[in-house]
Amino acid sequence: MSQSAITVSRIDMDRIEALLERLPAAEADKLQALRAELDRADVVEPADMPPHIVTMNSTVVFEDEANGEKLTLTLVYPTGAGAPGTVSILAPVGSALLGLARGQQIDWPMPDGRKRRLKVLEITYQPEAAGDLHR
Repeated sequence: MSQSAITVSRIDMDRIEALLERLPAAEADKLQALRAELDRADVVEPADMPPHIVTMNSTVVFEDEANGEKLTLTLVYPTGAGAPGTVSILAPVGSALLGLARGQQIDWPMPDGRKRRLKVLEITYQPEAAGDLHR
């Protein structure tokens, strides 16, 4: 199943690529799906980011279509992960959310080999839309 390209801000792209370069090889190997997403992403300047796209530090309401469970998570870098309501960009769900638009779905492989279908319902906070362009 081919997915359409995601949209990523230039700042997020630079920071995520730098993060991936610093990881040990064994960890980086587990992130091939994230790397593939970044490789085909449309990169835009933060000021040009549409407000309905999930960016780093966005707070997103999404639904797991398998069970109807609704989750509200903030997509963060690993240093910000661990706080309640956050998900790291390096986690499968975090990787799946980056660059999605409201209403989009993605099938994302889980560590056990199953796939979760996630649908973005709402973006309650996006730094770029809020004017926080250099966070």
